[in-house]
Formats: sequence, structure tokens, C-alpha cells
Amino acid sequence: MEKIKMPVPIAELDGDEMTHVLWGMIKDTLIKPFVDLNTEYYDLSLPHREETADAVTAQAAEAIKRLKIGVKCATITPNLQRQDEYGLTQLWKSPNATIRAALDGTVFRAPILLKRVKPVVTCWEKPVTIARHAYGDLYKAVEYRVPGAGKAELVFTDESGRELSRQTVFDFKGPGVVQAMHNRDASILSFARCCFTYALSVGQDVWFGAKDTISKDYDQTFKLLFQQVYDEEFKAAFEQAGLHYRYALIDDIAAKVLRSKGGIVWACKNYDGDVMSDLVAAASGSLPMMTSVLVSPDGCFEYEAAHGTVTRHYYKYLKGEKTSTNPMATIFAWSGAFKKRGELDNLPELVHFGEALEAASLQTLNEGIMTKDLCGLAEGITPTAVDSEGFIKAIRERLEAKLA
Repeated sequence: MEKIKMPVPIAELDGDEMTHVLWGMIKDTLIKPFVDLNTEYYDLSLPHREETADAVTAQAAEAIKRLKIGVKCATITPNLQRQDEYGLTQLWKSPNATIRAALDGTVFRAPILLKRVKPVVTCWEKPVTIARHAYGDLYKAVEYRVPGAGKAELVFTDESGRELSRQTVFDFKGPGVVQAMHNRDASILSFARCCFTYALSVGQDVWFGAKDTISKDYDQTFKLLFQQVYDEEFKAAFEQAGLHYRYALIDDIAAKVLRSKGGIVWACKNYDGDVMSDLVAAASGSLPMMTSVLVSPDGCFEYEAAHGTVTRHYYKYLKGEKTSTNPMATIFAWSGAFKKRGELDNLPELVHFGEALEAASLQTLNEGIMTKDLCGLAEGITPTAVDSEGFIKAIRERLEAKLA
């Protein structure tokens, strides 16, 4: 068949270890035979970030802003062990954090649900999408290990040098620890706009929870700014679409999510989103079945898998051993990018290819051909465990049938 054309490229961000190996398999087996693939390629592997002093990550972020769409392989965020292993001159920052900051984006994570893998939360009929505000809070906190008795204070001085506030955090009588967090109104407003825009695009309600009864300034600011954005910018569109926005305390929202049918966008502050995205993934089936898309307020999209580089399998692969690594979330990153590129550029053939790729992947799993992580979760069928290459080849057969 004639290959599907892509006049406008997408930014392709390659990565590390086993996910990099799967990246090549997916492109060669599932994409290039059917699509005249057009990408701007950026190597975000750890060795190349070292070679470029991490300039390549900034270049990739600018490419996403320019092209509007990117697809990213999982990458290593180095710790001291990785610094020694790769001979790094410094501990380079997380590429995801760098790109999120450049795009001022919000991360939306949703599980891939299967007929043959029932979620732990049996009432979930549709995915629960976690919208994580990936800025500030604990992740940019300032901390101090208190050595002994003394006073910890929170002081704010304006840019002219005038002290506007001084509060006692705690009078320590002995050793302890103290922490200060921050966030910005501008970032919270962008987060709210991203959540409501994304929810409208997928036709889902937005639920947001914080702890404003306890945090009467910090969490209350989140609550008030979310309500402001909804009332002033999105209420009419939500009502026209038959959608709703709900705010409640975070513990109440968590309880309601567990009793819901799913199909909602659950907006979470940074730490809450970090925890709840893994909880939703595990409750839905398996972390390798968790999709992730970074959305900016001005309409840029970066698709990736929510999991890491699968280091343990990579070491087995280097020894020549076959691995049964689940590539589903990475496949859905590519399909999501194709569907969005086709939507923006009015290319129905490219949208159809993305949909067919997802349908072929789901069909393969629902017929019982699975990687080992899912075999123990399958119900109503005797699964056949295959390695990664065999799984991708099985998808290829079904994809060809759907595109014929």
C-alpha cells in the first residue's frame, strides 16, 4: 500500500536503555512500513546529554514548541550511581522537568484498559486521567536539618527590601527538620487552563481536590484560582458540553474516585499527582499500561510512556537474553502523536492509522497474546506469554489486516 504522508514533522525525542531498544522495534515494525515518517530527531540518551552539556534537551523542547507535537522515549534521570556508571561530569536534570518548564505544561496520565484485565477497582468502566501540576511544592522545597534548640521562622521581604511578614514556624527544643515550599499564581492559572482545555477535548468532567481547610493560604490559593479560571473562561463551554467541575477536599475526592465509573480528569497538586498516577496505574492493571501526555496552555503536546527505562531488562538484553518488556505505553505515545498531528493538519489517514495501531495492540492483548507482566492479571482466557519482539510482530499482523 502507499505510505501515509506527513507533510509537517513531529519532534522525536529518543531515550535510554530498554525503552530505546523498543523504540527502534516499534518504528521499524509498526510505523515505517505504513507511514512516510517525518520527524525532527533529538537524541536524549544520557551519553548524548553529557556530550552536549544537556543543550539537546533545551533544543528538543524548542522543537516541540515550534512543531506543536512531540513524542518522547523514556530517559534516565541520573543519581550518583548513574553518574559513576556513565562517567558524567554532573548530575544532569530530568529531561521531563526541563521540557515541562519550557512548555509550562501539565502532565495528563491515563491507563490503557483491557477487556481481559479487570481493574482492581471493579466499578471503573473508563480510565481515570490524572492531571498533575508538575511544578513547585515539595519538588522545589527548601529544607534544613535542625541540629538542636532554636527558632525556625518564615520571612518574606519584598523586592525593595521591606520585610512584609515574619512568622514563627516552630520553637525547637531539640533536633528536627524544617521545610518551606512555594508555588506561583501564574503556574497555577496555567495548570487550571490546561485541565479545563484537556477535559473539553476528551469530553470529561474535572475533579480537583486540595486541603484548604488546613492550608488556609497555600491550598486555598489553588482552590480560588481554579474556580476563577472556570467561572471566567470555561463555565459556559462546560455547560454547553454537559460537563461539570467539582472541587472538594482531597480525601473526599479520593473516596469518590474509588466509587466512580471513571472517565474523569482528576486534577492533582504536584505530590498528589505523583502518588495517585502510580496508584491509578496499579489499580487499573500495570504501570507499563499508563499513557502520559504533556499539554501546554498554548496547545503543544508531548506524548510518552509514564514508566522508566526498564533497566533490569536492558541488562538482560545486553547479555543476549530475550525480554518480555511491555511496549504498550510507548506504542500509544506514537499513536497519540499521529492522531494529534492528523487532527491539527487535517490528515484523516494519519488519524486513522493512529486509531488502527491502538486497536491492533488492544486486539492482540484481548486475544491473550501478552507480555509476562499482564499474564498473571488476565481473566477469562489462558494467556500466551511472548517476548517483546514476538508481541510487536503479533500487533503487526493485526495492524496489516485493519489497514488492508
